[in-house]
Amino acid sequence: MKTTLKRGIGRGAAFNGNGRSILPPGPPTAMTRYRQPEPPRRGPFAVVRLVAFWTVLAALIVAGGAAGAAYLRAHRFVEAVAPKTKQDKAAAKELDVATPGQPTTALVIGTDKRRGPEAADTGRSDTLMLVRADPRNDTLSMLSFPRDMIVTVKCPGRADVRDRINAAFSDCGTVGSVDTVRALTGLPINYFVTVNFRGFLQLVDHLGGVWVDVDHRYFNNHTGPGGYSAINLWPGYQRLRGYDALAFVRYRHFDSDLYRVARQQLFLKALKQQIKSQLDLPTLLDIVDAIEKNVIIGRGGNRPLDLATLKDYIYFAQNLQGGHIFQSRIEGLTGYSELYTDPSNITAAVRQFVQPDVASPAKARDVALGIHRHTAALRPANVTVSVLNGNGVQGSAANAAYALGQRGYKIVLPAGGKPVNAPTSNYFRTTVFYDAAKKRARAAAQQLANLFGDAAVKPLTPAQSVLQSLANGAITTVVVGANFHGSLAPAPVDVTPKRQPANVAPNAAATLPYLRSVRRRVPFRLEVPRLIESSSRPEPLAPIRLYRPVKGHKAIRLTFESGATEYWGIEETDWNDAPVLTDPNFSQTIRGRHYDFYFSGPHLHMIVLKQNGATYWVINTIVDSLSNETMIAIAKGLTPIGR
Repeated sequence: MKTTLKRGIGRGAAFNGNGRSILPPGPPTAMTRYRQPEPPRRGPFAVVRLVAFWTVLAALIVAGGAAGAAYLRAHRFVEAVAPKTKQDKAAAKELDVATPGQPTTALVIGTDKRRGPEAADTGRSDTLMLVRADPRNDTLSMLSFPRDMIVTVKCPGRADVRDRINAAFSDCGTVGSVDTVRALTGLPINYFVTVNFRGFLQLVDHLGGVWVDVDHRYFNNHTGPGGYSAINLWPGYQRLRGYDALAFVRYRHFDSDLYRVARQQLFLKALKQQIKSQLDLPTLLDIVDAIEKNVIIGRGGNRPLDLATLKDYIYFAQNLQGGHIFQSRIEGLTGYSELYTDPSNITAAVRQFVQPDVASPAKARDVALGIHRHTAALRPANVTVSVLNGNGVQGSAANAAYALGQRGYKIVLPAGGKPVNAPTSNYFRTTVFYDAAKKRARAAAQQLANLFGDAAVKPLTPAQSVLQSLANGAITTVVVGANFHGSLAPAPVDVTPKRQPANVAPNAAATLPYLRSVRRRVPFRLEVPRLIESSSRPEPLAPIRLYRPVKGHKAIRLTFESGATEYWGIEETDWNDAPVLTDPNFSQTIRGRHYDFYFSGPHLHMIVLKQNGATYWVINTIVDSLSNETMIAIAKGLTPIGR
């Protein structure tokens, strides 16, 4: 039939001059198309509606295609980062299963495996860090382990040995690192994340580099066998790209692993800040591509990472406040090529890691400035609490009341044996109400809210008569929401440093000649530090640096050497919206001058003076060895010099 139709046979069509049918055949007579009855003509609004309909329909089709592509891409990502080797699958089986709504801990392993003849080798764990996300108090904690720290290395099927902690990975792979760190800290580990050098380089390059404050002059060209990796960095706030960033976080030529760990944590904070502020769709896709090829993620219970969990962690990290990132350090390390510390120092670091004090920056600021606030915690025995169920889950109020009672709070039950149920059961967020007529009731409510993490604090109004009746005279009423999962946040470790005299000495002459030599080359007024840390002197290799951090702006960097391996600095610039200046912890006016405070836990890492259309940064060492009082004294001592 097909051949017959092609030839035109059976169509009754006319033939052309060559004897072939005319295709398609023309109508034998004129044809008129009509409708009965004739439809009404479309008005202008009908035409607009029709165009709008097809536009919306086209948009929905495009959006549906994009959503489908994103869905497929996300699933491909999850499959790409799943453990594939026998070692990684064995390590995933060793992980602890995370509990929804509770803190989760991941072990991040940065490996130095490279391409080449040693490609079949596991490589070494160049970086070993625990990262803990706690949704109860919205904190992210980091605890790094120096690679040369001597520990008991755990390796399945082998006897325990005392060795450097990075030997666990080189000898036994990921499962060795997981078992060793878990035995060392006593903490459950819910995830592991392995990242190789190539992945690190690609991530940094796809971001266009990461803005980092380089604390001093880094230089080494003695590479190859017996040497170190090359590095050539000048001090100052700058964008580090791939190999420079890698050289910075791996550097330990003339210091030790203690400082390398501090550089790594400093870099991660800068990376998180940049991802939060500068991430667009093309960059995100590039990062996803780099992660797929260079990162492996294991999950507790050997379960694959699902998209909902991944989305929750991304949302948590994006919305985390700057002052809620905490860096724990293992103190008391001694040695050089092999580092040792007393087990009590590891216990203390783990406790700070698990129980960060969210209020530590505020308390440390007040101590350093000599501000006396009535912030003493109320004794739980003096706080009466009524606990009600607001989520409809049987036993939630009883569990919360028991946990509070264990902490020493005085639990009050509703009168007449009434059920401990709030008037409604649609509370998602736990809410703590307080009797505004009672002294220090609000402070008590806030203290309770801290135990429930993300809890709201509200006054109990006369209109809430049912709640008032159920409170039965208690100064606080806790209505347990759906975000309560059965346990309270741990009591934070108070690490507020005691007030001490500023360790400074008058020495304007140390930097005044350097500043005068460049003052006419900058468009803003320079300031000389009249006071510097007592044991410091300008760094011999780079006492001052004049440079352009970005187009259209200039900066002066003064670098000071304190001891043999520590450096602090003063940055003066007209780049007043640099990324590092976003989100200060506090702002304070002292003697008519405005200062912004940037804390790392209880340590003042940077204080910034704003005046003369410029900003003047006093930046602590990478291990924050200058006291808070010393940092403030140096900033207050900055004095303008003549033009």
